[in-house]
Amino acid sequence: QVQLVESGGGLVQAGGSLRLSCAASGRTFSTNMMGWFRQPPGKERVFVAAISGSGASTYYADSVKGRFTISRDNAPNTMYLQMNSLKPEDTAVYYCAGASKPVWGFRYTALREYDYWGRGTQVTVSS
Repeated sequence: QVQLVESGGGLVQAGGSLRLSCAASGRTFSTNMMGWFRQPPGKERVFVAAISGSGASTYYADSVKGRFTISRDNAPNTMYLQMNSLKPEDTAVYYCAGASKPVWGFRYTALREYDYWGRGTQVTVSS
């Protein structure tokens, strides 16, 4: 019954910025980890960023570190991904994900640790 809905994707030129939002239903997301994953065309889905339930801890893939910022509000449950200095290689469908159980160690990068997924939002970065 948990629903995640992404928004904010679109077409942007290299060097530009976008802010993705993920609206989450259910109180579980106020305490458990959430994350962003992306899937470029013809590629596998990979980890982008994650944030702890409290918002105190954030984690980033090396490819986006220093350019992307993940954040969340718990009332209402909403997660954000601020993307700056976008590159063509950032082009992908971006997915919001939420965990129903605690995530420990480096497991926040693993798709299987997340139980709830949005439908995705397309981000296209032109050269």
